[in-house]
Amino acid sequence: MRLIIVSGLSGSGKSVALHVLEDLGYYCIDNLPAGLLLAAVDEVRRYGGDSPQHLAVGLDARNRAENLGALPELLRELHEQNVSTDIIFLHATDEILLKRYGESRRRHPLADKGTQLRAAIAAERAVLSNIQLSADLIIDTSQSSIYELADIIRSRIDRRQSDSLSILIESFGFKYGIPADADFVFDVRSLPNPYWTIKLRGHTGLDDEVQQFLDEQETFAEMFEDILRFLRRWVPHYESAKRGYLTVAIGCTGGQHRSVYMTEKLAAALREHHEPILTRHNSLPEHRLRPE
Repeated sequence: MRLIIVSGLSGSGKSVALHVLEDLGYYCIDNLPAGLLLAAVDEVRRYGGDSPQHLAVGLDARNRAENLGALPELLRELHEQNVSTDIIFLHATDEILLKRYGESRRRHPLADKGTQLRAAIAAERAVLSNIQLSADLIIDTSQSSIYELADIIRSRIDRRQSDSLSILIESFGFKYGIPADADFVFDVRSLPNPYWTIKLRGHTGLDDEVQQFLDEQETFAEMFEDILRFLRRWVPHYESAKRGYLTVAIGCTGGQHRSVYMTEKLAAALREHHEPILTRHNSLPEHRLRPE
């Protein structure tokens, strides 16, 4: 049986994630008290029949603190029952959450009378901090539309087989900030920049002209080999540790050229010995998430 726990900050997209999982065939329960988690698993198992048993539950800050504190022990018990579990944690910046609540005019679940929205968000972060630390996959939805979040859920979570390691390699521009979901960050800004070649400025790292330019740079090849060697050495350790997800971020100045091609080239090399590998280009909106 597979269990996915969806948690995170209110307004970060938990409902979207659960709706996508429901469309994928999961039995979904939102705002489940953590103390009822074992009972919910037993119920789905009892009436699931011979079909694949997939359950997704939403846990949020409305749970009692002692119930959230007991979650690690509950997960250990489920593991002993051969239940494969993933904890997915969604979050966003305070400014984005404030904007989303301002647009929807919904009430924050922790916003009691007299409590400001920003204070409620801070309190929610504190309540859920231990779940975030235990999460198998953390997704920053600050810059994601509901459609992009749905693609992430389908590509990263549903495609991952039990006990396999899903690897995402994403390009980004340092001028926009480092992705908050990255496990490893590599800086390729020291490499020759195609942007300063006028005929390449309007192209991206997905175009042949830019790729040919970078392939001709000795330093690009050296950095590619160094990063690939590092990942090939350490990915097996993450697999041995039973990690479900690994996110590698490659950054250049604007996230258009060097980081994009480095991301694609690393993904192609790693796919020779590992699946699944996905790529994401944060500064190329039309190519945000790309499966193999």
